[in-house]
Amino acid sequence: MQIGVGLPSTVPGARRDQIIDWSRQAELFGFSTLGVLDRLVYDNYEPLIALTAAAAVTERIGLATTVLTPPYRNNTPLLAKQLASLDALSGGRLTLGVAAGNREDDFQVSGVPHSARGRVLDSLLVDLDRIWRGDGLGSDRAVGPTPSPPPPLLIGGTSDAAFRRAAQYGRGWIAGGSSPSGYRANAERVTAAWEKAGRKDRPHLVTLLYFSLGADAGDRARGYLLDYYAFSGRAESIVGMAFTDADRLRRAVKEYEEAGCDEIVFMPCGSETEQLELLADAVL
Repeated sequence: MQIGVGLPSTVPGARRDQIIDWSRQAELFGFSTLGVLDRLVYDNYEPLIALTAAAAVTERIGLATTVLTPPYRNNTPLLAKQLASLDALSGGRLTLGVAAGNREDDFQVSGVPHSARGRVLDSLLVDLDRIWRGDGLGSDRAVGPTPSPPPPLLIGGTSDAAFRRAAQYGRGWIAGGSSPSGYRANAERVTAAWEKAGRKDRPHLVTLLYFSLGADAGDRARGYLLDYYAFSGRAESIVGMAFTDADRLRRAVKEYEEAGCDEIVFMPCGSETEQLELLADAVL
């Protein structure tokens, strides 16, 4: 089981020094990955820029979008260039996690119909692959840089289309918060989609879990998650799934591993680097 950690780049008020120190310490502690979430209409740092800052002060730790919402980024060649640039500047450390997205206001301000997000994502994934293989999409010159190999691709979501998309385009699948039993059921759906697509490799299976440890752990998690998920109508249930106890967190690692998970990325509810130290003490 690999253990990654999210950057606190979606925690309102997170400072530059906290993002930089967090990145450096995550690498020193030995976490597998630094992940980022993607929101547009919110007080957060843009995820690719946040990962670029992390890339500049680290050398080994993986960098992952967990996940990015490409459908509202309605310029695929530009997105391809941004991702390839981040991958090159980090020394090939980028993993691209994507999903169709469920925040309607992010799409509204981008001028992209939310109802078309699945079709847009399918088309975008095809075009990303073409661009990264040197196709100029009508230009006589390629959009560079050209990553070799392209970043590994993880697909998020629990719809039939998401599992089909993962098997068609991806290296694996990434889940939001769930229970170990729910994760196991969806991992089986991923495996079934893999087999249906005729694939012989094994999907890389990842999940995100929220954590908040130490003094005021519950209040910290509640304050952040109620705000971040206010749009969803299920913020209270998400608060209930956050890990605020180190023993419970350690049990979860074992339970998710038994459910077939290969990597957990623990997403923080606060930006204090003490949170990173407490997480490392609990799981590394």
